[in-house]
Amino acid sequence: MERIIFHIDVNNAFLSWEALYRLHELGEGLDLRTVPSAIGGDRKSRHGIIVAKSTPAKKYGVKTAETLGDALKKCPDLIIVPPRHSVYKRYSQKLMSLLREYSPVIEQFSIDEAFIDMTDSLPTAETNPVTFANQLRETIYNSLGFTVNIGVSTNKILAKMASDFEKPNRVHHLYPAEIQDKMWILPVQDLFFVGKSTAAKLYNLGIRTIGELAAFDRTIICSHLGRHGALIHDYANGIDDSPVLSEAADSKGYGNSTTISHDVTDAREAKQILLSLCESVSTRLQRDSVRAGVVAVSIKDSSFHRSSHQCTLNAATDQKTVLHDTACTLFDECWNGSPIRLLGVSTSKITRENIQQLNIFDHVQNEKQQKLDAALKEIRNRFGEDAVHKGKLCSANTDFPIQ
Repeated sequence: MERIIFHIDVNNAFLSWEALYRLHELGEGLDLRTVPSAIGGDRKSRHGIIVAKSTPAKKYGVKTAETLGDALKKCPDLIIVPPRHSVYKRYSQKLMSLLREYSPVIEQFSIDEAFIDMTDSLPTAETNPVTFANQLRETIYNSLGFTVNIGVSTNKILAKMASDFEKPNRVHHLYPAEIQDKMWILPVQDLFFVGKSTAAKLYNLGIRTIGELAAFDRTIICSHLGRHGALIHDYANGIDDSPVLSEAADSKGYGNSTTISHDVTDAREAKQILLSLCESVSTRLQRDSVRAGVVAVSIKDSSFHRSSHQCTLNAATDQKTVLHDTACTLFDECWNGSPIRLLGVSTSKITRENIQQLNIFDHVQNEKQQKLDAALKEIRNRFGEDAVHKGKLCSANTDFPIQ
């Protein structure tokens, strides 16, 4: 039986949640969603950009991630309010709690997006998924006060693409048989995971639409874009067998992330930053005498779009070398070339069992690594966490905190 996957995407999430907070919790009379307004920050700092904007603001050409000064030139009467991330997290949690009433298999993709596997959760076998999605959309609005788009399909990539069709407050379906008519006609940059850099490379190959990418020689695409080329070629053909990965709300994990002071566009620099994050995560795992069975990498680009990949290890580990090698592989699969603002490494499926699956070539290297890690741990215990770092970190010449 084919899967039934929903992708839920909150319309103008931060702006909508800010408006609801001000209306219902602060008692204000103005609904920010009805006037030209935006979530922004201090124009003198890096955070002086538009984070989210209302639909009326869009009509003036106000764009996410542009500076407040540029936005005010387009719309002098634009109302700009500071972000309240704790409030937005609370509204996001309300949404996820409501969705769990409909299916236990939910993957929160970002603070305002989630995939739901509805294959075994529709009321009856005869229930039309699109009809049910419309009922869910109305329930979200009536219960929580904000609108969402819902994409319906048989896998995650097509559900995601469907939810990005006409907005707001709509349900769209994109089944495999509809790809040619609904998706292949779109510009190639509309495909999920095709950023500006990737789109430019595809243009150089004469590829302008998603359909042209789908029909293009896969070997040539991979020769220019590597694994990322294989991924987007699959996506263009509607191929995605990845599961909806649900996690228990109280699952324990270890992770670290950093917002970088400048946009990173070089993969080598990004991997140096990942090395520092893996060093931190490894130290904490070893400190608690636990190992991680799953590693994930998250990326937020300069337009605040978030992407992430994760994988299950052959054996749980606390070794930074294994964590970093895995993180770099995930990064290569996940990064679309867009300037990077934030990087994160997280782990889950934590265990205290000391079970390792080794081959004869691993044994000597792992033994050396464990001795080195033990020595570093002793130095840090005696002289503090900042007493020693890898030379590669010191030579990276990057400006980011090591936590």
